[in-house]
Amino acid sequence: MFVRKKRNASGSVSIQIIDKTDGYKVVQTVGSAEHPDEIARLWQRGRQIVHGAKPGQSQLFPVKSEADLAVENAMRQLANACIRTGGPELIFGTLFERLGFSVIPLALFRHIVISRLAFPVSKLKTVDYLYRYQGVAVSVDAIYRFLDTLQEKYITHAKEIVFAHTKRILETVSVVFYDMTTLYFEAEDEDDLRKIGFSKDGKFQCPQIMIGLLVGEGGFPIGYDIFKGNTSEGKTLIPTLNRIQKQYGLEKPIVVADAGLLSHKNIAALTRKKYLYILGARIRNETEEVKRQILERTKKMKHGDHIMLKKSDDTRLLVTYSDNRAKKDAYNRKKGLGKLRLKVRTGKLTKDSINNRGYNKFLHLEGRMAVTIDEKKVQEDAAWDGLKGYVTNTDLAPEKIVEHYGHLWQIEKAFRISKTDLRVRPIHHYLQRRIEAHICIAFVAYALWKELERTLQERKIVMSPKRAAELTQTMYELHYTLPDSGEAQKILLRMDEEQAALYKAVRS
Repeated sequence: MFVRKKRNASGSVSIQIIDKTDGYKVVQTVGSAEHPDEIARLWQRGRQIVHGAKPGQSQLFPVKSEADLAVENAMRQLANACIRTGGPELIFGTLFERLGFSVIPLALFRHIVISRLAFPVSKLKTVDYLYRYQGVAVSVDAIYRFLDTLQEKYITHAKEIVFAHTKRILETVSVVFYDMTTLYFEAEDEDDLRKIGFSKDGKFQCPQIMIGLLVGEGGFPIGYDIFKGNTSEGKTLIPTLNRIQKQYGLEKPIVVADAGLLSHKNIAALTRKKYLYILGARIRNETEEVKRQILERTKKMKHGDHIMLKKSDDTRLLVTYSDNRAKKDAYNRKKGLGKLRLKVRTGKLTKDSINNRGYNKFLHLEGRMAVTIDEKKVQEDAAWDGLKGYVTNTDLAPEKIVEHYGHLWQIEKAFRISKTDLRVRPIHHYLQRRIEAHICIAFVAYALWKELERTLQERKIVMSPKRAAELTQTMYELHYTLPDSGEAQKILLRMDEEQAALYKAVRS
């Protein structure tokens, strides 16, 4: 006797037991079903009946087909080393080649950049990652030698590849956005590059370096420069612009930067080199006459209104008003004053607290040491709520000036991605050449991140690059060797729906 499947006219499948002892006879119909799982259950029950099992009784030694035995035997040959994480290479490796980085003849460059995106860990832990997940055996010394070679021969080439890709995407680089940040070191000693200075990370006790970053519209990277950790922020803009403009032969773009770069020297240098610019303005630091004009002309402003003042023959000061900004300014002042009033009331103000920083500007000192809140100063401060200033030498309309300046968040996002998702800090290297190589790797990784973001948006895939990076970590490959031919094989394991959408978006 044997078991067979018979498809019915209704589309269901019947499981029958057939006896061929005396002709061809249906001994029993075990049942009919349409769902594959139910069909499989009925098939197994039919096999139990054929081999003598009673209804409801499972076989002590289930009968296995040749196919089952073959699969089972193959599975027994697998080891942990056969399962590898293939997603980072499939996704980020594709982008790495698309941007053109494969021309750099350093195998570790590809591995280190991809690991920075998928598993951003220290170089020491990268050794473990490459071996466990990629099957690549490399020593720590080999990674250090790679960093030295990258710095000596290929950093400039890598930067050029990034710029060329950004130019292809944007077609013309007419507006650039500049900002700088600090990156600290887990060390106490300073040297010629690593200096203790004002830290945007709040790590004032740690040596640091400064990074000046230039991006185009959409946050696509253009270039960067590294400065000593105690360099003044205002002294980083012009050197970075000069180098990048000269290196890539850029037409003079409009330079957009925040108020930290606003200084007479920077404006004079930008003007002398014929750059157009839009800079954030510190309107409360203007002359008394300019401040009087601003307050007088903005008294009855409504949301979205603006005024334009002429500062010189070439420079204009744009002042805008926003209801949301006004609410935020009022809230912050109320919150700061609340803490200050509490200190005054409880007498907890110390000598160090008496300064003109923050909301301490509202303090009024009488006699030997009578500390009160100057309510007149509070009222005067409220007159500036909601106002935002921009200094420019362009002839752009006010709406366009605000729009361009508003895109500065893209560079803030670039720093946030580099510091959090790519974990560019803290830096554990202490040799300058390896520090420069580390920053280059992070810069290239950010370029791939932006290309992934652009690709997902272009394909209308609702997924963040961060989520995509997480998905690559569970996209597995099965590596095995054929027993007879000895030929190495690999199979990409079946992906879930979200992984498949990412794979198709990047690889198609």
